Amino acid sequence: MNIKQAKEHIKSTVNLYLKKDEFGEYRIPVVRQRPVFLLGAPGVGKTAVMEQIAQELGIALVSYSMTHHTRQSALGLPFIEEKMYGGRSCRVSEYTMSEIIASIYDVMEESGIKEGILFLDEINCVSETLAPSMLQFLQYKVFGRHKVPEGWAIVTAGNPPEYNKAVREFDIVTLDRLKVLDVEADYGVWKEYAQEQGIHNVITSYLELKKEHFYRIETTVKGRSYVTARGWEDLSQMLYLYEEEGLQADEALIGQYLRNERIVKEFAAYYDLYNKYKKNYHVEEILNGKAPEEAFLRAKTASFDERLSLLSMLMDKVLGEMKERVESADYLNELAPLLRAVKNLAEKDHGADDLVHMMEMQEEAKRKNAESLRLANALSDGDRRKYRRVIRFLQQAEKEVYAGDARKAGEAFLQIKNRFEEQVGKMKEEVEGTKERIHALFAFTQEAFGEENEMLILVTELTVNTSGARFIGMFGSEDYQRYNGKLRLSKRQDDLRQEIEKLEL
Repeated sequence: MNIKQAKEHIKSTVNLYLKKDEFGEYRIPVVRQRPVFLLGAPGVGKTAVMEQIAQELGIALVSYSMTHHTRQSALGLPFIEEKMYGGRSCRVSEYTMSEIIASIYDVMEESGIKEGILFLDEINCVSETLAPSMLQFLQYKVFGRHKVPEGWAIVTAGNPPEYNKAVREFDIVTLDRLKVLDVEADYGVWKEYAQEQGIHNVITSYLELKKEHFYRIETTVKGRSYVTARGWEDLSQMLYLYEEEGLQADEALIGQYLRNERIVKEFAAYYDLYNKYKKNYHVEEILNGKAPEEAFLRAKTASFDERLSLLSMLMDKVLGEMKERVESADYLNELAPLLRAVKNLAEKDHGADDLVHMMEMQEEAKRKNAESLRLANALSDGDRRKYRRVIRFLQQAEKEVYAGDARKAGEAFLQIKNRFEEQVGKMKEEVEGTKERIHALFAFTQEAFGEENEMLILVTELTVNTSGARFIGMFGSEDYQRYNGKLRLSKRQDDLRQEIEKLEL
């Protein structure tokens, strides 16, 4: 299975493990809660999906790589304890709490979140001294004498032996205590992740043409040769920084992330060509509806590879804007209920100080909620940005009220209301601007390529991309509807559009 399918299996498993009966007891006893074992090649995204699962379920996540642990750190340090047995005093070995178990309690204490996932990576690479204790842990969730707290599901991961010389193959007794999920690299799944993470467009457009270069591990006369999803993602970050600094990304740089000579040479050549396309086609002019005639002429006679690269550049720009507009709408939808509560207070003829005090409490509650999720490793990048924007609005609104002459809460609220409506108005203007650029993209695609493969690719990308689909669901797109007439917007999309229409105080 691919990592996306594995994610859904793990998410369902964790949900079921955390299901309780009418007396608050877990439906599946701890001893029957088999740990999940993700078995897959390095760099396919095993760790990333665990973070996503914790964020989506709103539970905590504690991650450890087992290769970093000795028997003492995993089980705890031994010490001598005096105990009475049959009237006789005996000296016996006890253990301090495992570093791993202690980390779970630390996270629960700091975040206030009592349920979560303990993720142990490279579980099949443990040291020789620790290996005998793993079977007991996998069956009874115990390290030394200390149990994993109730409400914590265990997910493990490891690489097959062909990728790691340190791997110990589990025997049948051990495997029979695990839910084994074999995971394979899948470019289509990674592409969805790449779009959400903002992976550099030159990488995704190259891989659209060379999907077989997405993930490759082989042995050559020069030794091991490998290209992984992790390598592409890390290279993406470096390419962005090189471009910001005006530096030239060459084969030497690319080869630090992609350890395959042929792929390095081909990608370096494509990167140069990509930059040439970006300059020659006047991407910004096309999206502003002012495409020069030469751009149409060149596109019409271009090879399919060149057409695909051009379309990828155009879609990357538009999808990036759609993501920003969706995040703005999410932020305003998060803020609106808080300000409605402030409005209710203002209508009760309170003083301006009372109104400021309420906003300070709201600000503190949002800050604590965000911090709790962060400490539990369950705060996504999108949610972090949303919380920050909400908190910043409240802070600035408080300062404006203090700096103004308002004495009554009603007068102070008018200041806040105007500020909020300005931001809603700005968001709607930006949405209209993005819709115009979507229209320009469809118009250019229609004139340059007709309703052939390129138009199908454009409509498909807008459909499967999370931000693209949400933008269309919230704000609509006549061009998208025209070219995708068979598709009907879901009820959820109608609900999203209604949320935007309610952005008023």
